[in-house]
Amino acid sequence: MARFRTRYVAFCALLVVFVYHVLPRDSAIPYIRRPRRKQEHSDGSTEGLAQYMNDLKHVPRITLMKSSFDWNTVNFTYPPERTPRIPSPVTTRPRIQYDFRPESARVAAVQEKRRLEVKRVFEKSWKSYKSQAWMKDALKPISGESVNQFSGWAATLVDTLDTLWMLGLRDDFYEAVDAVARIDFGQSTSSRVNMFETCIRYLGGLLAAYDLSGHEVLKVKAIEVGDLLYAGFNTDNSMPVDFIDFDAAKDGEGLTVEPSVVSASPGTITLEFSRLSQITGDDKYYAAVSHVMDTFYEHQNETMLPGMWPMMVSMRRQDVVTGYQFTIAGNADSLYEYLPKASALLGSSDPSSKKYEVMSKNFMDTAIDNLFFRPMITGSEDVLISGNCDVLKDGPSLDPESEHLACFIGGLYALGGRLFENDKYLETGAKLTRGCVYAYKSFPTGIMPERYNMVKCPGPDPKKACKWDEEVWATEREKRAEYREHLPKGFTTAKDPRYILRPEAIESVFVLWRITGKDEWREAAWDMFQAVANATDAPFANAAIDDVTVVGSGQTDYMESFWLAETLKYFYLVFADPELISLDDFVLNTEAHPFRLSKTQA
Repeated sequence: MARFRTRYVAFCALLVVFVYHVLPRDSAIPYIRRPRRKQEHSDGSTEGLAQYMNDLKHVPRITLMKSSFDWNTVNFTYPPERTPRIPSPVTTRPRIQYDFRPESARVAAVQEKRRLEVKRVFEKSWKSYKSQAWMKDALKPISGESVNQFSGWAATLVDTLDTLWMLGLRDDFYEAVDAVARIDFGQSTSSRVNMFETCIRYLGGLLAAYDLSGHEVLKVKAIEVGDLLYAGFNTDNSMPVDFIDFDAAKDGEGLTVEPSVVSASPGTITLEFSRLSQITGDDKYYAAVSHVMDTFYEHQNETMLPGMWPMMVSMRRQDVVTGYQFTIAGNADSLYEYLPKASALLGSSDPSSKKYEVMSKNFMDTAIDNLFFRPMITGSEDVLISGNCDVLKDGPSLDPESEHLACFIGGLYALGGRLFENDKYLETGAKLTRGCVYAYKSFPTGIMPERYNMVKCPGPDPKKACKWDEEVWATEREKRAEYREHLPKGFTTAKDPRYILRPEAIESVFVLWRITGKDEWREAAWDMFQAVANATDAPFANAAIDDVTVVGSGQTDYMESFWLAETLKYFYLVFADPELISLDDFVLNTEAHPFRLSKTQA
């Protein structure tokens, strides 16, 4: 018996060695489907995976090259206040993610096949970026050429770091980290730095990759970018500029705040700056954005549509009230997105962070009453579409125009429903997400257009279901200057018929899958993925298409970094192990970069 045990132990050891050295390492560890364990790590970390990925045997030596200019040394003409302090870590949060159970072998095999197909599409795009556009901002997917559109700091590379980690592409990840270590944030290909894009793509990408891997190079580079962006607050009223004058910012000159900007721009800094304060212990980043959001908070109920802010605001005058156009889509979208997410990241026990829950509930109630409508369709699907609202002399008027950018809102309502324990929000989020899925299915390509109109159900409550009326639809369609004979029934325009690889619809599908566990969302995601992958496939990667209303539309030589950072990431996460980037452990910024929550529920 002792001899048998010795042989058995030796056999097991050989088996472990075989598995370790022979099986593909990029997928063997992160994606084993296993029963969910409640709070395996009290701080929400993926400790086992991080330990494996950062084992000294696997991590190459990376030499940090500090940027040619130290943004932390700028002597501000108008130094911002350094209070309030970053709130203490949150001790408890409501449960967000569904309690997933092990799947049958058959179902698991189907999802694994889908996961690998998404990974295949990703790898084609990433390999082309490496060979054709390395260290440039973006790859042109048809010609194979490159372009710098965001200061020349390798936007696609930085934006894709956390996706590489999630896909288990360890060698590619550390090769990218090594490249990041040499980026010079003291030099720019543009004299003016876009505050919004630099924050969500660069700072967000670096913070998330650090949160996942713990690699110190990423933290150092995140601080460099954070200090660069902090220079955008060197203004006479401490409100941020929209574009940073690179040379003037270095000199410490007081920057001039633009007279008018889209509301999303100043409203989309909170998550990144708050997380930077959390990981550095430096309150200055959090304090800066807290004062910005105080302006929105104090005047939220003084606008023409109380609870929401107009599409355009003036941070120079600190006027977030004047204006009659209201939307949760383009120009305003991530302002609203960051309110529930900031509440999740910061909690509401601290006076400075309590405002995010208050603002969230106010805008969510207002939008339900004024922006969402039930479209007149041929079937019985229970869907909602997000429109726009103009407030004129006769009061609020709902405009049934929507766009792909608005599709994030379903997932946000579902997240708010769990976070604030509000079933109405969750139900509304599901209907809004089904509305975007319906729009995808309706067009012959299986993809929704960038911007479109539908017929809203008549009557005092536009959210109440109505019967299909062919004559009403035809009349409404013919009224439109963008009249098209071949539009799907229910749609009166495809004002902008393009698809530019946007992620918002699959983002909400991913969130609904993770929150409800209902398989309808995975099936919808697979249909969407197949349609998008087929229509956008190009010689080097995936390209925007010109017209989703016809099959075989032309393509545009255009692929933004969010294709790899967001769209494919969300598709992948739908089919991967639900414990990978659990919504109980992370909150994702508007570029799909996951920031670790300080502490999850017990």
